[in-house]
Amino acid sequence: MTANPLRDPRDRRLPRIPDPCALVVFGVTGDLARKKLIPAVYDLGNRGLLPPGFVLLGFARRDWGDGDFEQLARAAARDHSRTEFRDDVWRRIADCVRFVPGSFDDDDTFDDLDRTLIDLEASHGIAGNAAFYLSIPPVAFPQVLKQLDRTAMASSADQSGWRRVVVEKPFGHDLASSRELNNLVDSVFRPSEVFRIDHYLGKETVQNLLALRFANTWFEPVWNSNFVDSVQITMAEDVGIEGRAAFYDSAGATRDVLQNHLLQLLALTAMEEPVSFDSESLRVEKRKVLRAISLPEDKAAFTVRGQYEQGWLAGQRVRGYLDEDGIPPDSRTETYVAVRLGVETRRWAGVPFYLRTGKRLPRRVTEIAVVFKRAPHLPFAKTDTAELGHNQLVVRVQPDEGITLRFGSKVPGSAMEVREVSMDFLYGSSFTESSPEAYERLLLDVLLGDTTLFPDHNEVEASWQVVDPLEEFWATREPDRYRAGEWGPRAGDEMLACEGRTWRRP
Repeated sequence: MTANPLRDPRDRRLPRIPDPCALVVFGVTGDLARKKLIPAVYDLGNRGLLPPGFVLLGFARRDWGDGDFEQLARAAARDHSRTEFRDDVWRRIADCVRFVPGSFDDDDTFDDLDRTLIDLEASHGIAGNAAFYLSIPPVAFPQVLKQLDRTAMASSADQSGWRRVVVEKPFGHDLASSRELNNLVDSVFRPSEVFRIDHYLGKETVQNLLALRFANTWFEPVWNSNFVDSVQITMAEDVGIEGRAAFYDSAGATRDVLQNHLLQLLALTAMEEPVSFDSESLRVEKRKVLRAISLPEDKAAFTVRGQYEQGWLAGQRVRGYLDEDGIPPDSRTETYVAVRLGVETRRWAGVPFYLRTGKRLPRRVTEIAVVFKRAPHLPFAKTDTAELGHNQLVVRVQPDEGITLRFGSKVPGSAMEVREVSMDFLYGSSFTESSPEAYERLLLDVLLGDTTLFPDHNEVEASWQVVDPLEEFWATREPDRYRAGEWGPRAGDEMLACEGRTWRRP
Protein backbone atom coordinates (compact mmCIF):
# COMPACT_ATOMS: atom_id res chain seq x y z
CA MET A 1 0.00 0.00 0.00
CA THR A 2 1.51 3.32 -1.05
CA ALA A 3 0.81 6.64 0.61
CA ASN A 4 -1.35 9.23 -1.08
CA PRO A 5 1.05 11.50 -3.01
CA LEU A 6 -1.38 14.41 -2.65
CA ARG A 7 -1.02 14.44 1.13
CA ASP A 8 1.49 16.89 2.58
CA PRO A 9 2.89 15.37 5.81
CA ARG A 10 3.57 18.87 7.14
CA ASP A 11 -0.17 19.69 7.10
CA ARG A 12 -1.21 19.03 10.70
CA ARG A 13 -4.88 19.57 9.86
CA LEU A 14 -4.90 16.20 8.12
CA PRO A 15 -5.23 12.95 10.08
CA ARG A 16 -2.03 11.16 11.00
CA ILE A 17 -0.96 8.08 9.05
CA PRO A 18 -0.42 4.95 11.18
CA ASP A 19 2.85 3.04 11.24
CA PRO A 20 3.16 0.08 8.82
CA CYS A 21 1.15 -2.73 10.40
CA ALA A 22 -1.12 -5.73 9.97
CA LEU A 23 -4.81 -5.82 10.87
CA VAL A 24 -5.67 -9.42 11.78
CA VAL A 25 -9.43 -10.03 11.68
CA PHE A 26 -10.70 -13.17 13.39
CA GLY A 27 -14.09 -14.17 11.97
CA VAL A 28 -13.41 -12.31 8.76
CA THR A 29 -16.22 -14.07 6.85
CA GLY A 30 -18.93 -12.84 9.24
CA ASP A 31 -21.41 -10.01 8.68
CA LEU A 32 -19.50 -7.47 10.77
CA ALA A 33 -16.29 -7.95 8.82
CA ARG A 34 -17.99 -8.01 5.41
CA LYS A 35 -20.36 -5.09 5.97
CA LYS A 36 -18.29 -2.83 8.23
CA LEU A 37 -14.62 -3.70 8.73
CA ILE A 38 -13.50 -4.49 5.18
CA PRO A 39 -15.42 -1.50 3.72
CA ALA A 40 -13.84 0.70 6.41
CA VAL A 41 -10.37 -0.53 5.38
CA TYR A 42 -11.18 0.28 1.74
CA ASP A 43 -12.50 3.75 2.62
CA LEU A 44 -9.33 4.51 4.62
CA GLY A 45 -7.27 3.41 1.63
CA ASN A 46 -9.36 5.53 -0.71
CA ARG A 47 -8.73 8.55 1.53
CA GLY A 48 -4.98 7.90 1.61
CA LEU A 49 -5.00 7.07 5.34
CA LEU A 50 -3.51 3.57 5.25
CA PRO A 51 0.24 3.33 5.80
CA PRO A 52 2.75 1.93 3.33
CA GLY A 53 3.14 -1.73 4.19
CA PHE A 54 -0.41 -2.17 5.54
CA VAL A 55 -1.69 -5.77 5.46
CA LEU A 56 -5.26 -7.03 5.93
CA LEU A 57 -4.90 -10.56 7.30
CA GLY A 58 -8.09 -12.64 7.52
CA PHE A 59 -8.56 -15.65 9.80
CA ALA A 60 -11.55 -17.99 9.53
CA ARG A 61 -12.59 -21.63 9.26
CA ARG A 62 -12.50 -21.75 5.46
CA ASP A 63 -10.39 -23.80 3.08
CA TRP A 64 -9.27 -20.70 1.22
CA GLY A 65 -6.13 -19.20 -0.16
CA ASP A 66 -5.20 -15.52 -0.43
CA GLY A 67 -7.00 -15.23 -3.79
CA ASP A 68 -10.30 -16.57 -2.44
CA PHE A 69 -10.24 -14.12 0.44
CA GLU A 70 -9.31 -11.27 -1.88
CA GLN A 71 -12.45 -11.94 -3.94
CA LEU A 72 -14.64 -11.84 -0.82
CA ALA A 73 -12.95 -8.67 0.39
CA ARG A 74 -13.35 -6.99 -3.00
CA ALA A 75 -17.07 -7.80 -3.10
CA ALA A 76 -17.52 -6.49 0.46
CA ALA A 77 -15.72 -3.24 -0.35
CA ARG A 78 -17.64 -2.77 -3.60
CA ASP A 79 -21.05 -3.40 -2.02
CA HIS A 80 -20.68 -1.63 1.32
CA SER A 81 -18.00 1.07 1.15
CA ARG A 82 -18.94 4.68 1.85
CA THR A 83 -16.71 6.17 -0.82
CA GLU A 84 -16.77 5.42 -4.54
CA PHE A 85 -15.27 2.05 -5.41
CA ARG A 86 -12.22 2.51 -7.61
CA ASP A 87 -10.25 -0.33 -9.21
CA ASP A 88 -6.90 1.45 -8.82
CA VAL A 89 -7.44 1.84 -5.08
CA TRP A 90 -8.48 -1.78 -4.72
CA ARG A 91 -5.46 -3.02 -6.66
CA ARG A 92 -3.19 -1.38 -4.09
CA ILE A 93 -5.15 -2.97 -1.23
CA ALA A 94 -5.38 -6.37 -2.96
CA ASP A 95 -1.57 -6.64 -2.97
CA CYS A 96 -1.74 -6.51 0.83
CA VAL A 97 -4.50 -9.06 1.50
CA ARG A 98 -3.59 -12.36 3.15
CA PHE A 99 -5.58 -15.25 4.63
CA VAL A 100 -4.87 -17.94 7.25
CA PRO A 101 -7.43 -20.78 7.42
CA GLY A 102 -8.08 -22.70 10.61
CA SER A 103 -10.02 -23.08 13.85
CA PHE A 104 -9.55 -21.43 17.22
CA ASP A 105 -8.66 -24.68 18.99
CA ASP A 106 -5.90 -25.64 16.54
CA ASP A 107 -2.42 -24.87 17.89
CA ASP A 108 -0.81 -25.46 14.49
CA THR A 109 -3.04 -22.82 12.91
CA PHE A 110 -1.97 -20.17 15.40
CA ASP A 111 1.65 -21.18 14.98
CA ASP A 112 1.13 -20.61 11.25
CA LEU A 113 -0.41 -17.21 11.96
CA ASP A 114 2.62 -16.31 14.06
CA ARG A 115 5.01 -17.33 11.25
CA THR A 116 2.90 -15.34 8.74
CA LEU A 117 3.27 -12.16 10.80
CA ILE A 118 7.03 -12.72 11.02
CA ASP A 119 7.22 -13.22 7.24
CA LEU A 120 5.24 -10.01 6.68
CA GLU A 121 7.94 -8.05 8.46
CA ALA A 122 10.30 -8.90 5.61
CA SER A 123 7.83 -8.90 2.70
CA HIS A 124 5.72 -5.86 3.64
CA GLY A 125 7.77 -4.07 6.28
CA ILE A 126 5.11 -4.15 9.00
CA ALA A 127 7.90 -3.85 11.60
CA GLY A 128 6.19 -6.25 14.02
CA ASN A 129 3.08 -4.06 14.40
CA ALA A 130 -0.23 -5.93 14.53
CA ALA A 131 -3.79 -5.29 15.74
CA PHE A 132 -6.02 -8.31 16.41
CA TYR A 133 -9.73 -7.70 15.83
CA LEU A 134 -12.01 -10.23 17.58
CA SER A 135 -14.99 -10.16 15.20
CA ILE A 136 -16.26 -13.36 16.81
CA PRO A 137 -18.90 -14.41 19.38
CA PRO A 138 -17.88 -13.50 22.96
CA VAL A 139 -17.85 -17.18 23.92
CA ALA A 140 -14.81 -17.61 21.64
CA PHE A 141 -12.82 -14.73 23.17
CA PRO A 142 -11.06 -16.81 25.86
CA GLN A 143 -9.86 -19.44 23.40
CA VAL A 144 -8.41 -16.91 20.96
CA LEU A 145 -6.83 -14.83 23.72
CA LYS A 146 -5.17 -17.88 25.22
CA GLN A 147 -3.79 -18.87 21.80
CA LEU A 148 -2.39 -15.36 21.31
CA ASP A 149 -0.82 -15.63 24.75
CA ARG A 150 0.60 -19.13 24.14
CA THR A 151 2.34 -18.07 20.93
CA ALA A 152 3.51 -14.75 22.45
CA MET A 153 1.82 -12.93 19.54
CA ALA A 154 0.07 -10.71 22.08
CA SER A 155 3.26 -9.60 23.77
CA SER A 156 4.73 -6.37 22.45
CA ALA A 157 7.75 -7.08 24.69
CA ASP A 158 8.50 -10.16 22.58
CA GLN A 159 8.02 -8.36 19.27
CA SER A 160 9.85 -5.61 17.44
CA GLY A 161 6.70 -3.45 17.27
CA TRP A 162 3.35 -2.89 19.00
CA ARG A 163 0.48 -5.35 19.52
CA ARG A 164 -3.18 -4.39 20.18
CA VAL A 165 -6.52 -6.15 20.50
CA VAL A 166 -10.02 -4.95 19.60
CA VAL A 167 -12.91 -6.46 21.56
CA GLU A 168 -16.49 -6.13 20.28
CA LYS A 169 -19.47 -5.77 22.62
CA PRO A 170 -21.12 -7.22 24.60
CA PHE A 171 -18.39 -7.03 27.24
CA GLY A 172 -19.78 -9.91 29.29
CA HIS A 173 -23.43 -10.48 30.21
CA ASP A 174 -23.32 -9.06 33.74
CA LEU A 175 -20.87 -7.45 36.15
CA ALA A 176 -19.25 -10.72 37.23
CA SER A 177 -18.66 -12.02 33.67
CA SER A 178 -17.48 -8.56 32.60
CA ARG A 179 -14.83 -8.57 35.32
CA GLU A 180 -13.81 -12.09 34.35
CA LEU A 181 -13.42 -11.08 30.70
CA ASN A 182 -11.57 -7.89 31.61
CA ASN A 183 -9.16 -9.84 33.82
CA LEU A 184 -8.51 -12.32 31.00
CA VAL A 185 -7.89 -9.61 28.39
CA ASP A 186 -5.66 -7.64 30.76
CA SER A 187 -3.66 -10.77 31.58
CA VAL A 188 -2.79 -11.18 27.89
CA PHE A 189 -2.52 -7.55 26.73
CA ARG A 190 -1.51 -4.40 28.55
CA PRO A 191 -4.47 -2.12 29.43
CA SER A 192 -3.23 0.50 26.95
CA GLU A 193 -3.31 -2.13 24.20
CA VAL A 194 -6.98 -3.08 24.71
CA PHE A 195 -9.63 -1.34 22.58
CA ARG A 196 -13.22 -2.07 23.65
CA ILE A 197 -15.18 -0.85 20.67
CA ASP A 198 -18.56 0.88 20.90
CA HIS A 199 -19.24 2.02 17.35
CA TYR A 200 -21.62 4.77 18.50
CA LEU A 201 -18.65 6.67 19.93
CA GLY A 202 -17.14 6.80 16.44
CA LYS A 203 -20.08 8.67 14.94
CA GLU A 204 -19.38 12.27 13.98
CA THR A 205 -22.56 13.56 15.61
CA VAL A 206 -21.69 11.94 18.94
CA GLN A 207 -18.29 13.61 18.89
CA ASN A 208 -19.97 16.85 17.83
CA LEU A 209 -21.90 16.79 21.09
CA LEU A 210 -18.61 17.61 22.83
CA ALA A 211 -17.86 20.39 20.32
CA LEU A 212 -21.38 21.77 20.76
CA ARG A 213 -21.00 21.97 24.52
CA PHE A 214 -17.39 22.98 25.00
CA ALA A 215 -16.51 25.00 21.88
CA ASN A 216 -19.45 27.41 22.28
CA THR A 217 -20.48 29.83 25.02
CA TRP A 218 -24.22 29.63 24.29
CA PHE A 219 -25.08 26.26 25.74
CA GLU A 220 -22.91 25.49 28.75
CA PRO A 221 -24.47 28.16 31.05
CA VAL A 222 -27.92 26.54 30.65
CA TRP A 223 -26.69 22.91 30.57
CA ASN A 224 -27.83 22.14 34.13
CA SER A 225 -30.79 21.56 36.40
CA ASN A 226 -31.55 25.28 36.69
CA PHE A 227 -32.73 25.34 33.09
CA VAL A 228 -33.11 21.72 31.89
CA ASP A 229 -36.42 19.97 32.57
CA SER A 230 -35.39 16.51 31.33
CA VAL A 231 -33.21 14.66 28.84
CA GLN A 232 -34.51 12.03 26.43
CA ILE A 233 -32.17 9.62 24.64
CA THR A 234 -33.77 7.43 21.98
CA MET A 235 -32.33 4.68 19.83
CA ALA A 236 -35.14 3.29 17.68
CA GLU A 237 -34.88 0.63 15.00
CA ASP A 238 -37.52 -0.32 12.44
CA VAL A 239 -35.91 -3.73 11.78
CA GLY A 240 -36.34 -6.96 13.72
CA ILE A 241 -33.61 -9.32 14.87
CA GLU A 242 -32.35 -9.93 11.29
CA GLY A 243 -31.32 -13.56 11.71
CA ARG A 244 -29.49 -13.03 15.01
CA ALA A 245 -31.89 -15.13 17.06
CA ALA A 246 -29.29 -17.00 19.13
CA PHE A 247 -27.43 -13.85 20.14
CA TYR A 248 -30.41 -11.56 20.57
CA ASP A 249 -32.53 -13.92 22.64
CA SER A 250 -29.68 -14.32 25.11
CA ALA A 251 -28.96 -10.58 25.25
CA GLY A 252 -32.15 -8.57 24.69
CA ALA A 253 -32.40 -4.83 24.24
CA THR A 254 -30.97 -4.11 27.70
CA ARG A 255 -27.64 -5.86 27.21
CA ASP A 256 -27.46 -5.17 23.47
CA VAL A 257 -28.09 -1.41 23.58
CA LEU A 258 -28.83 0.09 27.02
CA GLN A 259 -25.71 -1.19 28.78
CA ASN A 260 -23.36 0.28 26.19
CA HIS A 261 -24.72 2.69 23.56
CA LEU A 262 -27.34 4.52 25.62
CA LEU A 263 -25.30 4.81 28.81
CA GLN A 264 -22.33 6.10 26.84
CA LEU A 265 -24.54 8.75 25.23
CA LEU A 266 -25.85 9.68 28.67
CA ALA A 267 -22.29 9.99 29.99
CA LEU A 268 -21.25 12.30 27.14
CA THR A 269 -24.36 14.43 27.64
CA ALA A 270 -23.95 14.79 31.41
CA MET A 271 -20.16 14.90 31.84
CA GLU A 272 -18.21 17.91 33.03
CA GLU A 273 -15.72 19.62 30.73
CA PRO A 274 -12.50 17.57 30.58
CA VAL A 275 -9.18 19.31 31.11
CA SER A 276 -8.16 18.23 27.59
CA PHE A 277 -9.45 16.09 24.74
CA ASP A 278 -7.26 13.10 25.49
CA SER A 279 -8.37 9.59 26.36
CA GLU A 280 -7.71 9.62 30.10
CA SER A 281 -9.30 13.05 30.67
CA LEU A 282 -12.46 12.03 28.82
CA ARG A 283 -12.64 8.70 30.61
CA VAL A 284 -12.30 10.35 34.02
CA GLU A 285 -15.32 12.57 33.39
CA LYS A 286 -17.43 9.77 31.89
CA ARG A 287 -16.66 7.48 34.81
CA LYS A 288 -17.86 10.16 37.24
CA VAL A 289 -21.22 10.29 35.48
CA LEU A 290 -21.67 6.52 35.24
CA ARG A 291 -20.91 6.13 38.94
CA ALA A 292 -23.37 8.91 39.79
CA ILE A 293 -26.33 7.27 38.01
CA SER A 294 -29.25 6.44 40.30
CA LEU A 295 -32.01 3.95 39.60
CA PRO A 296 -35.68 4.73 40.30
CA GLU A 297 -36.98 3.53 43.66
CA ASP A 298 -40.23 2.44 42.01
CA LYS A 299 -38.90 0.21 39.26
CA ALA A 300 -42.38 -1.06 38.41
CA ALA A 301 -43.46 2.46 37.41
CA PHE A 302 -40.26 3.84 35.90
CA THR A 303 -38.75 0.88 34.04
CA VAL A 304 -40.49 -0.79 31.11
CA ARG A 305 -39.72 -3.90 29.08
CA GLY A 306 -41.59 -4.71 25.90
CA GLN A 307 -41.72 -7.36 23.21
CA TYR A 308 -43.11 -6.72 19.74
CA GLU A 309 -46.02 -8.64 18.31
CA GLN A 310 -47.04 -8.85 14.66
CA GLY A 311 -48.02 -5.56 13.11
CA TRP A 312 -47.50 -3.27 10.12
CA LEU A 313 -44.38 -1.39 9.03
CA ALA A 314 -43.99 0.52 5.76
CA GLY A 315 -47.26 -0.95 4.52
CA GLN A 316 -46.19 -4.55 5.10
CA ARG A 317 -47.23 -7.01 7.77
CA VAL A 318 -44.32 -8.19 9.91
CA ARG A 319 -44.34 -11.10 12.32
CA GLY A 320 -43.96 -10.90 16.05
CA TYR A 321 -40.81 -11.67 18.01
CA LEU A 322 -42.04 -15.08 19.15
CA ASP A 323 -42.67 -16.01 15.50
CA GLU A 324 -39.13 -15.15 14.40
CA ASP A 325 -36.98 -18.09 13.28
CA GLY A 326 -35.01 -19.56 16.16
CA ILE A 327 -36.90 -17.81 18.98
CA PRO A 328 -38.41 -20.08 21.68
CA PRO A 329 -42.21 -19.71 21.85
CA ASP A 330 -42.04 -18.90 25.58
CA SER A 331 -39.21 -16.36 25.37
CA ARG A 332 -39.43 -13.37 27.74
CA THR A 333 -36.55 -11.51 26.08
CA GLU A 334 -37.28 -7.82 25.67
CA THR A 335 -37.08 -6.03 22.32
CA TYR A 336 -37.93 -2.67 23.92
CA VAL A 337 -36.73 -1.05 27.11
CA ALA A 338 -37.35 2.36 28.65
CA VAL A 339 -36.00 3.60 31.98
CA ARG A 340 -35.85 6.79 33.99
CA LEU A 341 -32.43 7.39 35.51
CA GLY A 342 -31.00 10.16 37.63
CA VAL A 343 -27.50 11.62 37.75
CA GLU A 344 -26.66 12.54 41.33
CA THR A 345 -24.35 15.49 40.76
CA ARG A 346 -24.74 19.16 41.52
CA ARG A 347 -25.27 19.92 37.84
CA TRP A 348 -28.02 17.34 37.25
CA ALA A 349 -29.71 16.68 40.60
CA GLY A 350 -33.48 16.37 40.05
CA VAL A 351 -33.29 16.11 36.24
CA PRO A 352 -34.72 12.82 34.90
CA PHE A 353 -32.87 11.10 32.07
CA TYR A 354 -35.31 9.02 30.01
CA LEU A 355 -33.63 6.33 27.92
CA ARG A 356 -35.43 4.07 25.44
CA THR A 357 -34.56 1.65 22.69
CA GLY A 358 -36.59 -0.81 20.69
CA LYS A 359 -36.95 -2.88 17.56
CA ARG A 360 -39.83 -2.77 15.07
CA LEU A 361 -40.57 0.85 15.96
CA PRO A 362 -41.98 3.20 13.30
CA ARG A 363 -38.62 4.51 12.10
CA ARG A 364 -34.89 4.23 12.55
CA VAL A 365 -33.54 7.13 14.57
CA THR A 366 -31.05 7.87 17.31
CA GLU A 367 -31.19 11.24 19.04
CA ILE A 368 -30.45 13.10 22.25
CA ALA A 369 -33.11 15.67 23.19
CA VAL A 370 -32.35 18.20 25.92
CA VAL A 371 -35.75 19.56 26.99
CA PHE A 372 -35.62 22.93 28.73
CA LYS A 373 -38.01 24.28 31.34
CA ARG A 374 -40.87 26.49 30.27
CA ALA A 375 -40.57 30.23 30.63
CA PRO A 376 -41.93 31.15 34.09
CA HIS A 377 -44.29 33.76 32.66
CA LEU A 378 -45.75 34.44 29.20
CA PRO A 379 -47.18 37.95 28.72
CA PHE A 380 -48.70 37.06 25.33
CA ALA A 381 -52.47 36.79 25.68
CA LYS A 382 -53.09 34.78 22.50
CA THR A 383 -50.34 32.23 23.04
CA ASP A 384 -51.41 28.72 24.01
CA THR A 385 -48.77 27.50 26.49
CA ALA A 386 -49.54 23.88 25.62
CA GLU A 387 -48.98 24.56 21.94
CA LEU A 388 -45.77 26.50 22.58
CA GLY A 389 -44.22 23.64 24.53
CA HIS A 390 -40.66 23.44 25.78
CA ASN A 391 -37.51 24.72 24.12
CA GLN A 392 -35.51 21.73 22.91
CA LEU A 393 -32.02 21.10 21.67
CA VAL A 394 -31.98 17.84 19.68
CA VAL A 395 -28.78 16.14 18.54
CA ARG A 396 -29.63 13.70 15.74
CA VAL A 397 -27.04 10.92 15.75
CA GLN A 398 -28.60 9.02 12.83
CA PRO A 399 -29.96 9.31 10.21
CA ASP A 400 -30.14 12.93 8.89
CA GLU A 401 -27.21 13.78 11.15
CA GLY A 402 -27.44 17.25 12.61
CA ILE A 403 -28.86 19.46 15.35
CA THR A 404 -32.31 20.98 15.77
CA LEU A 405 -33.13 23.90 18.06
CA ARG A 406 -36.85 24.32 18.83
CA PHE A 407 -37.99 27.65 20.25
CA GLY A 408 -40.90 30.09 20.26
CA SER A 409 -41.30 32.70 17.51
CA LYS A 410 -43.90 35.32 16.69
CA VAL A 411 -46.50 34.36 14.11
CA PRO A 412 -46.67 36.95 11.27
CA GLY A 413 -49.63 39.28 11.70
CA SER A 414 -50.98 42.10 13.85
CA ALA A 415 -51.46 39.99 17.00
CA MET A 416 -48.65 38.98 19.35
CA GLU A 417 -48.98 35.22 18.97
CA VAL A 418 -46.06 32.89 19.59
CA ARG A 419 -45.63 29.40 18.15
CA GLU A 420 -42.93 26.76 18.18
CA VAL A 421 -40.48 26.72 15.26
CA SER A 422 -37.29 24.82 14.42
CA MET A 423 -33.81 25.85 13.36
CA ASP A 424 -31.85 23.01 11.75
CA PHE A 425 -28.20 22.29 11.14
CA LEU A 426 -27.53 19.40 8.74
CA TYR A 427 -24.10 17.85 8.28
CA GLY A 428 -24.88 16.97 4.67
CA SER A 429 -25.60 20.57 3.63
CA SER A 430 -23.03 22.37 5.79
CA PHE A 431 -19.92 20.39 4.89
CA THR A 432 -18.71 19.31 1.47
CA GLU A 433 -17.10 16.11 2.80
CA SER A 434 -19.40 13.37 4.00
CA SER A 435 -18.93 12.06 7.53
CA PRO A 436 -16.76 8.94 7.79
CA GLU A 437 -18.43 5.78 9.02
CA ALA A 438 -17.94 5.02 12.70
CA TYR A 439 -15.82 1.93 12.03
CA GLU A 440 -13.68 3.92 9.63
CA ARG A 441 -12.77 6.40 12.37
CA LEU A 442 -12.37 3.75 15.06
CA LEU A 443 -10.19 1.43 12.97
CA LEU A 444 -7.89 4.35 12.21
CA ASP A 445 -7.68 5.15 15.92
CA VAL A 446 -6.80 1.52 16.70
CA LEU A 447 -3.94 1.59 14.19
CA LEU A 448 -2.77 4.92 15.63
CA GLY A 449 -3.06 3.68 19.21
CA ASP A 450 -5.53 6.43 20.17
CA THR A 451 -7.89 5.15 22.90
CA THR A 452 -9.92 8.38 23.25
CA LEU A 453 -13.16 6.95 21.81
CA PHE A 454 -12.94 3.55 23.49
CA PRO A 455 -14.47 2.80 26.92
CA ASP A 456 -12.10 1.34 29.49
CA HIS A 457 -12.93 -1.52 31.85
CA ASN A 458 -13.99 0.89 34.61
CA GLU A 459 -16.69 2.38 32.38
CA VAL A 460 -17.87 -1.08 31.35
CA GLU A 461 -18.14 -2.26 34.94
CA ALA A 462 -19.92 0.95 36.03
CA SER A 463 -22.48 0.38 33.27
CA TRP A 464 -23.14 -3.18 34.44
CA GLN A 465 -23.69 -1.85 37.96
CA VAL A 466 -26.60 0.14 36.51
CA VAL A 467 -27.99 -2.71 34.41
CA ASP A 468 -27.66 -5.69 36.77
CA PRO A 469 -30.30 -4.47 39.28
CA LEU A 470 -32.71 -3.87 36.40
CA GLU A 471 -32.16 -7.37 35.02
CA GLU A 472 -32.67 -8.81 38.51
CA PHE A 473 -35.96 -6.90 38.92
CA TRP A 474 -37.23 -8.03 35.50
CA ALA A 475 -36.12 -11.66 35.85
CA THR A 476 -39.55 -13.01 36.84
CA ARG A 477 -41.72 -10.44 35.07
CA GLU A 478 -43.38 -10.80 31.69
CA PRO A 479 -42.58 -8.05 29.16
CA ASP A 480 -45.36 -5.74 28.01
CA ARG A 481 -46.51 -6.25 24.44
CA TYR A 482 -46.59 -3.75 21.59
CA ARG A 483 -47.53 -4.08 17.96
CA ALA A 484 -44.76 -3.75 15.39
CA GLY A 485 -44.95 -0.23 13.96
CA GLU A 486 -45.89 1.40 17.28
CA TRP A 487 -43.61 3.44 19.56
CA GLY A 488 -43.41 0.70 22.16
CA PRO A 489 -45.87 -0.50 24.82
CA ARG A 490 -48.38 1.80 26.46
CA ALA A 491 -46.48 1.54 29.73
CA GLY A 492 -43.62 3.47 28.12
CA ASP A 493 -45.88 6.48 27.56
CA GLU A 494 -47.44 6.13 31.01
CA MET A 495 -43.98 6.26 32.59
CA LEU A 496 -43.59 9.86 31.43
CA ALA A 497 -47.27 10.81 31.68
CA CYS A 498 -47.35 10.21 35.42
CA GLU A 499 -44.81 13.05 35.76
CA GLY A 500 -46.56 15.33 33.28
CA ARG A 501 -44.22 14.67 30.36
CA THR A 502 -44.42 12.99 26.95
CA TRP A 503 -41.91 11.34 24.68
CA ARG A 504 -40.64 13.49 21.86
CA ARG A 505 -41.75 11.94 18.55
CA PRO A 506 -38.71 12.00 16.21
